[in-house]
Amino acid sequence: MVVAPPADGRGSVSVATPALCFREVGVSLGHREVLRGVSFAVRPGEVVGLLGPNGAGKTTLLRAALRAVPLAAGEIALFGSSVHELSRRELARRVAVVPQRLHVPFPFSVLELVLMGRAPHQRSLGLASSEDIARARSALERLGIAELADRDADRLSGGERQLVLLARALAQQARVLLLDEATAFLDLRHRVEVLRVVRALAAEGVAALIVSHDIDLAARVCDRIVLLEAGRLAAQGPPVEVLDAAVLGRVFGVVAEVVPGPDGAPLIVPALRERC
Repeated sequence: MVVAPPADGRGSVSVATPALCFREVGVSLGHREVLRGVSFAVRPGEVVGLLGPNGAGKTTLLRAALRAVPLAAGEIALFGSSVHELSRRELARRVAVVPQRLHVPFPFSVLELVLMGRAPHQRSLGLASSEDIARARSALERLGIAELADRDADRLSGGERQLVLLARALAQQARVLLLDEATAFLDLRHRVEVLRVVRALAAEGVAALIVSHDIDLAARVCDRIVLLEAGRLAAQGPPVEVLDAAVLGRVFGVVAEVVPGPDGAPLIVPALRERC
């Protein structure tokens, strides 16, 4: 198990400049310290799982990367440039977000919603070009939901909505993808579909950071796991090294057995009864 220090690029990960790098990041909200001294990196072509109990600071860390909350300490860099040195448009060109839920305040069609991902590439008038429309339709086709293009986005099922949000991120053509519990309310088939697309994007050089409470699925999808505990980095490394019974007991407060699955990735079997 690798505890606390930032990723150093060894192993199967390229030594190229990190796509997304957190250096000693600290965030305070009001008088409460939410994050302290968090350091790790996500490299192009890598899928990293950000795990931890509720309140560990996972979503806050993603919001800090998007400049939605201010840093109290440290720095966050995209391809070597501080996120605070980038314009909002440039930040949006580089980073796409797939949130947990889709809120549609107006009756947009699915195609219109996906076209919103093209906003950072459009001129000041914000009018969709033929290229924008082509990329939006291509994103829908890649996810197998082209037939939803003319549907009202607010009338989709939960699984369809998440696929549409992922299509919006695809249309955005960002090189960094942030997923904040994006599969939390999906059935198993839709969870697998979303994560299969994430792995395919990583194969094309996209860097992905996934916040999830589904430890077993994260162990199968992610190249590395970053584990947060009470706003601090508890451990990071390959799933087979980080996800062991001692660490899970300390961070999540559960008794669990960790066994190798059929694919070699760890399977977490929590004890439902207290041991005598």
